[in-house]
Amino acid sequence: MVWGFESPSSHHETFFKYWKIHMATVETLGKLQRRMTITLPVSEVQAEVEKRLKIRARTAKAPGFRPGKVPMKMVAAQFGYQVETEVLNDKVGSAFDAAIRENDLRVAGFPNIQPKAEAGAAQGTLAFDAMFEVYPEVKVGDLNGVDVEKTLVKISDAEVDKTIEILRQQRVHYHVKGEQSAHGDGGSDLSAQNNDRVTIDFVGTIDGVEFVGGKAEDYTFVLGQGRMLPEFEAAALGLKAGESKTFPLAFPEDYHGKDVAGKTAEFKITMKKVEWPHLPPVDAEFAKSLGIADGDLNKMREDIRTNLDREVNGRARAKTKESVMDALIKVSELDVPQVLVQQEVQRLAENTRNDMAQRGMNVKDMNFPLELFAPQAERRVRLGLILQAIVEEQKLHPTPEQIKTQVEEFAQAYEDPKQVVKYYYADRRRLAEVEALVFEENVVNYVLGKAKVKENFLGFDELMGNAAQA
Repeated sequence: MVWGFESPSSHHETFFKYWKIHMATVETLGKLQRRMTITLPVSEVQAEVEKRLKIRARTAKAPGFRPGKVPMKMVAAQFGYQVETEVLNDKVGSAFDAAIRENDLRVAGFPNIQPKAEAGAAQGTLAFDAMFEVYPEVKVGDLNGVDVEKTLVKISDAEVDKTIEILRQQRVHYHVKGEQSAHGDGGSDLSAQNNDRVTIDFVGTIDGVEFVGGKAEDYTFVLGQGRMLPEFEAAALGLKAGESKTFPLAFPEDYHGKDVAGKTAEFKITMKKVEWPHLPPVDAEFAKSLGIADGDLNKMREDIRTNLDREVNGRARAKTKESVMDALIKVSELDVPQVLVQQEVQRLAENTRNDMAQRGMNVKDMNFPLELFAPQAERRVRLGLILQAIVEEQKLHPTPEQIKTQVEEFAQAYEDPKQVVKYYYADRRRLAEVEALVFEENVVNYVLGKAKVKENFLGFDELMGNAAQA
């Protein structure tokens, strides 16, 4: 184990004059805070340093000497500081490990080890202080009668129909109004209507002067989707290709563009093209596009219902788990090691940074205030300690059969489930993620068996809306 402190001396000959005894004492500074003072004997450390220097000497190189023939004084001058630090790490680490075993301590995180001042060490010794926290005692209160909400949702034909319509919208394509195509010409009304795709030029002026960002050519958007400001949508609605319209647009005071914030601009838009949407019919070809090989519409609907059930049940379980976790926090008593909270803060911040980078954002010089992650980190650490205590006490450890069942459930969402199962079992880290989910699920089921459960039936849209907001 590497503890990361430096040797108190950079010269090995003076380094050893203090060594004499070897011991470790532990002091209680607070509920979880401890301080361990470690002293080490010179003889065993000096012997180890000399031993390692002799090993280095076998291959050491220096100008004017053959490899392995460099004088020991030169080897010590070149490698002494590094070897001394290595020995200190090893010896102090071993002493620390032995002391925590002897005192039956469960150390949370890593200790902060610093050398004591020379005045703080007995004659012939070097002393080190190790500051650390221990895991707390977790007291889980009576779960009988605690209120927990179990979320339930039922999928009906209406949800299946709505999903089919969404899938049709995802496969929409457009034809120019008034031009004949394989699907017709869009009708006699050539003006832009909601759901039409329009292509426009626009230019904005303030007091007759164009401003930065207020001009574009061949700009395309779909009417009625709220992608543009309401004033743009209203101006484009009803225009035909070649027609123009001028309209005022007042920028709010807090608008992100400071040059135009609080000002009123005049925009002129010119309609370049109007295209009407063609949605694919719900037929055998549509079913085949969704992976139903024979194009059977009944099979398509059942497949959609199965996928919806899987998605909805997953989100409903997540809401139920959240209610269980809230209940566990309320009935449990424990002190949270701050070292674990700080580690979790760092992990959450790094995950956020990586996620933003993967989305194409430049995070190199972006500042992440760590205090923003503190509440979430504290909750996650607290829950982790509570869950671990329940699992240990109630013997709820995930079994290989449970893990396999969970992996197979994940795999059913893919075209080749066998390959997905292989994917998980090929990497211990991926399997550990599944194990963590089963771990939490076991606790949730245990609490539901004890608590006063209230069933909360949510509508499909309500559940999906809540999930999107979360």
